[in-house]
Amino acid sequence: MDLDLDDLFEDFGLPGLIIGVGAVLLAPIVGPALAKVGKPAAKAAMKTGIVFYEKSKVVVSEASEAFQDLLVESKAELAGEAAAKAIEAVSAEPSDT
Repeated sequence: MDLDLDDLFEDFGLPGLIIGVGAVLLAPIVGPALAKVGKPAAKAAMKTGIVFYEKSKVVVSEASEAFQDLLVESKAELAGEAAAKAIEAVSAEPSDT
């Protein structure tokens, strides 16, 4: 692929060239200012993420505990129903005495 400056100027024109040169010239001035603003913003985002993670661990733990309780109760009910059916089946059999 050949880099043809004529095509570049046709595609982006003079405004694109001015913006590019301006960005290169202003980068040393604007860069540190953005870094000063960006670092506290990044730290705040990380703190928020940590707090959200810790709270979500508690919520997931509580939901898991509730699910386990329901599972144990369901198994107990099924065992009780099976025992009741077994008793009914034994009671329904004719006795040989």
